[in-house]
Amino acid sequence: MTRIRKAIFPVAGLGTRFLPATKAMPKEMLPIVDRPLIQHVVDEARQAGIEHFIFVTGRNKSVIEDHFDRQFELELTLMERGKKTELALLSEDLPEAGTVSFTRQQSPLGLGHAVWCARELVGHEPFALLLPDVLVQHSRGCLAQMIDAAQNLDGSANILAVEKVPKERVHMYGVVGVGERKGKAFAITKMVEKPKASEAPSDLTITGRYILQPQIFELLEKQAAGAGGEIQLTDAMLALSRSQPFYGLEFEGHSFDCGSKIGFLAANVAYGLERADIAPELRIALRRLLADE
Repeated sequence: MTRIRKAIFPVAGLGTRFLPATKAMPKEMLPIVDRPLIQHVVDEARQAGIEHFIFVTGRNKSVIEDHFDRQFELELTLMERGKKTELALLSEDLPEAGTVSFTRQQSPLGLGHAVWCARELVGHEPFALLLPDVLVQHSRGCLAQMIDAAQNLDGSANILAVEKVPKERVHMYGVVGVGERKGKAFAITKMVEKPKASEAPSDLTITGRYILQPQIFELLEKQAAGAGGEIQLTDAMLALSRSQPFYGLEFEGHSFDCGSKIGFLAANVAYGLERADIAPELRIALRRLLADE
C-alpha cells in the first residue's frame, strides 16, 4: 500500500452530550488526565508516521487551532520562572511548521460531509481518518497497527479498525461481515449499520479508525443524505466496496468511547493508572470511593 502521510480529524461536532461543559469549550479539548482528548489522538497519528494533520472544524473551535500553535506569552513566563520541564513538554506537543491544516465544515451535515470537506487538502492519495471521540489505549497505537497490516494488502485496499462487543450491543454500531484472512487482517464481506442482534453478520464493530482510498471523495460528493438527514460515511464506503476491497483489523488494545460520559470517565481512570507519577495515589482514592459505596 502507498505510504499514509495524511490524517483527517473531524472536530466540528457540538458536543451536546457534555453540556454545559462544552458550551464554550470544544469537547475535543476536554482533558484526559492532563492532555486534551484531541492531543491523545494526534499523538497516535504521529506515532504511526503521519506527516500532515488535517482538522475539519466548525464555529467556536478556534481554541483547537490555538492549542496546536505557539503561545509566546506562556512560553516567556515559563522561561522567566525556570519551568524547563513544562517548556519541554509544550515543545514536544507542538507540530512542525506547515504540518497542520484547518478547514471548515460550515453546516452540520454528518461525518461523510466532514470528510468530504478535507478533499482538497488530502488530494489524490490514501489517507487516515481518526475520530477524536475514540481513544485506543495500547503501547502500539491503533493506527500504527493498521498501517503495519496494510503492508500485506493490495495497494487499493481500505482498512477499518474493528473490535468485538457483546451481542446485545451490536445494534448500537456499524457491524462487519468476516471473510478470508490475510495476515492479521480479514476481508470485509458486508457492512451493516446498527443491525438487530439476530441479523448482525458478526460481533465485530467499526471503531473510529479508517484508512481510505481517495475515490471515497467522489462518492461523498454525490452521496444523498441518509439517516438523520446527514451524509453518511458508511453509505459511501458501501458504494466504494463494490469496486475496491475493504479489510478489517481487530486491533490490540482497549478502546474508550469518549463521546459518552462513562467512556470519558473510564478513559481518565485508565490513563491515570498508566501514569507512574499519579497511579499510586489514584488507586488509593479509587479504593476509598468504592469502599464508601
